[in-house]
Amino acid sequence: MRVEVKVIARAKKEEIEKIAENSYKIKVSPPPEKGRANKRVIELLSKELDIKKQNIKIVSGETSSRKIIEIGS
Repeated sequence: MRVEVKVIARAKKEEIEKIAENSYKIKVSPPPEKGRANKRVIELLSKELDIKKQNIKIVSGETSSRKIIEIGS
């Protein structure tokens, strides 16, 4: 399954907002430097969807605020 994610880094409060069936807006506190925000996005999605972090991969948008994420089982 692939989902579209809009990431807002340096947020004061971390949260996940489901916009549509396969679309999320995720606020994370780490800055978008050295992959820290991406790592936190994967951690939050892992908790939210109850899936292991190893099964979540960013396939597009590694350096963008808009990402395509592949979620396996």
